[in-house]
Amino acid sequence: MTKTVLVVGLGLIGGSVALALQKAPDVRVIGYDVDEVTMKIAKQINMIEYGVKTVQEGAEQADVIIFATPVSITVEHLNTLPSWDLKERVIVTDTGSTKQAVMAAGQALRARGITLVGGHPMAGSHKSGVTAAKPHLFENAYYILTALDEQDRWAVDELKRLLRYTHSKIVEVSAEEHDHMTAVVSHFPHIISASLVHQLQQEDADYPMAKLLAAGGFRDVTRIASSNPSLWRDITLQNRDKILEQLTKWQQEMERVKDILQAGIPQHVEQYFGDAKKLRDSLPFSGGALFSTFDLQVDIPDYPGVISVVTGLLADENISITNLRIVEAREDVYGILVISFQTEEDRLRAQTCIETRAKFETHIA
Repeated sequence: MTKTVLVVGLGLIGGSVALALQKAPDVRVIGYDVDEVTMKIAKQINMIEYGVKTVQEGAEQADVIIFATPVSITVEHLNTLPSWDLKERVIVTDTGSTKQAVMAAGQALRARGITLVGGHPMAGSHKSGVTAAKPHLFENAYYILTALDEQDRWAVDELKRLLRYTHSKIVEVSAEEHDHMTAVVSHFPHIISASLVHQLQQEDADYPMAKLLAAGGFRDVTRIASSNPSLWRDITLQNRDKILEQLTKWQQEMERVKDILQAGIPQHVEQYFGDAKKLRDSLPFSGGALFSTFDLQVDIPDYPGVISVVTGLLADENISITNLRIVEAREDVYGILVISFQTEEDRLRAQTCIETRAKFETHIA
């Protein structure tokens, strides 16, 4: 029996889910997006079988409804669902970055006989929109599911069977655990990243050259500050309490750093950096809350045509590049070509190719 899956919101995340589900047998994917052009493109690239004119039209046909919209919009739709003529055992899920507001709406849905299981695929890209969607976007990334309780076990198991075609690592946590952990490793770091950029701006009047030096390590550290401001406004407000907890702990940590520096004991300063390096080096390369760019750093000599040599070698091996840039000013490394790839496999293949054929040293940051 063919199941119908409705994906609401056909941007990067919703579009990538829809594309991944094309591999699922006996599944028909239909879609809705507020932008008609997006819906036309989705149909043209076989992301969906067809588009529906309204969310209600699609929801009443669906066995599974996936809301890939901002959390505030998702909650609005969830509050409307009980007035629609849905299938008896329809499963509703989402892809939002915060879970407690969604699960609160899910509690109200349960009273009306509708089952909701929260979802959050923890992957992304520096690109957005329907054309940025990829069927492999979630490969090896964590896909979080949050159920109200064991009463919804059947729906969780059904979603796991469906979402395995994303090739993600599906795990279950509570909504409270999810929002706490994402505050620590995603939401709070975005605020810190933005604050570093603001601090650079404050120094600009007296030290205008600082912006030029920021082309290296500073730019890497603050990459996530370039994320969509409206999106992060919503995420920050939705998870405000958890983020405020982290900011309080951050202030306490900064006071500890001040004490270490004021004491001026060299061994303690070195130990502070050493402890951080040990933990940072133990972190996984991919699958976390912040999207991975799969960057490879290449130490290149300074002679004309060297970049074309590197890219030519990768072309010979049929390895696709998503981006590349030269780091011109950085205090710890020199002559760095940073190449970005779509997958970890492509990065490792590129590393082997460059080291064996060009004899250039490479680094995975």
